[in-house]
Amino acid sequence: MSLDGKVAIVTGSGRGLGLAYAQELARQGASVVINDVDEATAAEAVASITSTGGKAVAVVAPVGPTETAKQLVQTAVDSYGRLDILVTNAGVLRDTVLWKMSDEDFDTVINVHLRGTFTTVREAATYMRENQIPGRIIAIGSPTGQRGNFGQTNYAAAKAGIVGMVRTWALELKKAGITANAVIPVAATAMTATVPYFAAAVEADEKGEPMPAFFRHDLGFGTAADVAGVIAYLASDAAASITGQAIGVGGDRIQVWTHPEAAVTEYHDGGWSYEALSTDGTVLTDNLQSIGEKFPPLPDELQRPAPGA
Repeated sequence: MSLDGKVAIVTGSGRGLGLAYAQELARQGASVVINDVDEATAAEAVASITSTGGKAVAVVAPVGPTETAKQLVQTAVDSYGRLDILVTNAGVLRDTVLWKMSDEDFDTVINVHLRGTFTTVREAATYMRENQIPGRIIAIGSPTGQRGNFGQTNYAAAKAGIVGMVRTWALELKKAGITANAVIPVAATAMTATVPYFAAAVEADEKGEPMPAFFRHDLGFGTAADVAGVIAYLASDAAASITGQAIGVGGDRIQVWTHPEAAVTEYHDGGWSYEALSTDGTVLTDNLQSIGEKFPPLPDELQRPAPGA
């Protein structure tokens, strides 16, 4: 097994995508520390791994505080003797438009996603460096962090920030042989289950049936298991040369997101004053970049009525 003898922490792994990541890491031979805020959910996740011969223990605590990060790393070391892999998946949503978003809505999402990723990676990386372990840091991003999404100021900020941190960590941890990558999953989740556009795909997934090819191929939208294989690969020794990357995965598709680069570069003697832009502002207006996700129309056979329609 590719991860035999490795030890992994997966935050937010009681259910959904996080659970799929933990289960795949265990299937590949890793011992896993499960994390969730609900004790019963965490216990069920552990049982789903141990019942098939895998190794797993749980830490029931919210990510964000440094104390939780320390507890996660200490549990891995106390239970299995080391730590090789960290997957930072824990997250919450507080969606609403900018003018209705409260301080609490913003702070809650930033604390769990952004601060939670920072504190757990800091603790794990410190342990790996001190013990000369060429570890693997895998942080979970989102298409929202790459392109924006209506009603998700807090989530977009957190996910964009995570990718920015990953690029910095790849530089800082390179000498220690520790890789840091971001994975951008596109899969059926509790969030996508509420979106009518994805209804046919979610419906098939819930029935245990293959998703229509339109979703898997054209949209790169699939199941949690489709993402989990990439997580396990990035956690392996085979991926030692891959670091600082943002990797999109969903359905039958995998992507390597480009780092932000200038789309257009032009010069104006003396600089770009207000007057210069007023006279020759086409450098901006003719080169506007797209924002948000744009989906093609659903084929007629995959359309479903909106809830309540």
